Amino acid sequence: MFFDVSDITDFKTRALQWANGFEVCCYLDSNQFTNADSKFDALIAAGVKAQVTAQAGQAFEALRQFRQQHPGWVTGFLGYDLKNEVEQLSSNLTDDLAFPDLYFFAPLHLIRLKGHQAEIISAESESVWEQINQEILIPLERVNNLTLQSRFTQSEYISSFNQIQQHINRGDIYVTNFCQELFAANAVIDPLNVFRQLNAASPAPFAGFFKHYHQYILCASPERFMAKRGRQLISQPIKGTARRGNNIQEDERIKQALRNNPKEQQENVMIVDLVRNDLTKSARAGTVKTEELFGIYSFAQVHQMISTVTCQLRDGLSPVEALRNTFPMGSMTGAPKLKAMELMERYERTRRGAYSGAMGYFDPEDNFDFNVVIRTILYNANQQYLSFQVGSAITFDAVAEQEYNECLLKAQAIMQVLGLQP
Repeated sequence: MFFDVSDITDFKTRALQWANGFEVCCYLDSNQFTNADSKFDALIAAGVKAQVTAQAGQAFEALRQFRQQHPGWVTGFLGYDLKNEVEQLSSNLTDDLAFPDLYFFAPLHLIRLKGHQAEIISAESESVWEQINQEILIPLERVNNLTLQSRFTQSEYISSFNQIQQHINRGDIYVTNFCQELFAANAVIDPLNVFRQLNAASPAPFAGFFKHYHQYILCASPERFMAKRGRQLISQPIKGTARRGNNIQEDERIKQALRNNPKEQQENVMIVDLVRNDLTKSARAGTVKTEELFGIYSFAQVHQMISTVTCQLRDGLSPVEALRNTFPMGSMTGAPKLKAMELMERYERTRRGAYSGAMGYFDPEDNFDFNVVIRTILYNANQQYLSFQVGSAITFDAVAEQEYNECLLKAQAIMQVLGLQP
């Protein structure tokens, strides 16, 4: 059933607050970023009709079967540690968040917003419309009393960085993504309040709020992992980051410097090659193409270098298999992919879990769209544990202090929202 919406921003906020009243919900927001491959401006899924939870081992098979049983709208997330199913890997690092490796649900109610129209797919469409419009918005409040800790001091980060670079010098790997966790124990927050502030401070095209009972993903991601549109697969890896300028002239100079930076181009093209290789596992022969190389896109906190790689899906291959064939995404692993993931298990100090995994949806036409879970706060309300991770690429030419500062730049919006100083 379709309804006209006069104030789209107000309606999205009310719909999200309404959805948060359920034990499980998913909210995906493009934040008015125009993209030819987007199917909607926002998607809200609330309430569980059916669900699947799985750990690495048979998780993708469980998802494939779930999709066969529930071919309509389905939303969920894939954790990074599904790498242990795709490859012969394991994870023995600290994990205080305890997210499942895979979770998807078929919602009781689904709302799709496009322009000034809301489509409500539900057995109670009119009732849902009325409930949302009757929501009384809870005012935003500053976050207080968080004490942030880091798994690495700056000197420890630089020491690990130098050891990783020795692997590059030996030729073990060419590039890797090295991540570090910042966390707060005994953290009591209102996740919806925090997400609303994060989404305002750092609006991004692949933003999302996911409530999984007592666990939350509060995401301001600028990156698409992969989308399926008909027979086409689209991947848009990000490699290359620069700060925003203080005025238009400085901002433009920074953009041009990023566009022409040999080190950033090197990082980007290495990952593009990796993504091209991953897509060949799912592609019709000869259809893998780089549609755009080194595109520069601007967001509230940073400029990013983004490339676009596409292919045509091979006949007989399911969408779930296409996801598995490229998971985890190259921008968060490195090259060669397997060796980079092995080494990061050695040098990182926390399991990534939902971080650097993917969140998104399948639709009734078996299209899908998944982001990369970065620029994201993860929260376990039962454990009162709040966490966010940041990472950057290490190559032969990378400089430890610069990469450490890039991590702080990527954490800027999250720190601001949490009332913390870098």
